[in-house]
Amino acid sequence: MVEPTESETKAEIDRFITALLAIRDEIRAVEEGRMDAQNNPLKHAPHTVEDLVAEWDRPYSRETGCFPPASFRGDKYWPPVGRVDNVFGDRNLVCTCPPVESYLDAAE
Repeated sequence: MVEPTESETKAEIDRFITALLAIRDEIRAVEEGRMDAQNNPLKHAPHTVEDLVAEWDRPYSRETGCFPPASFRGDKYWPPVGRVDNVFGDRNLVCTCPPVESYLDAAE
């Protein structure tokens, strides 16, 4: 269940629903064998600007990967990185913060 707040416009909620429906269509395409189960837009998401401009070697179109629903074309968010090896990033966290000891001086 998604509970929108009063800060979300109807247009933004409609964009969200469009995205969810597009994702479901991609899942259905995999289920029905119309898309490869391992090499599809879902497995390669998110698609970066680098994906857009680099040589395209995927079985689905660049349009499908980089601009799924047409309503996102005008203000698409371009993620800076693609997928991080599925769960590898969740299981192998990397902290880029300064060491805890560096905060000791500030505490005193």
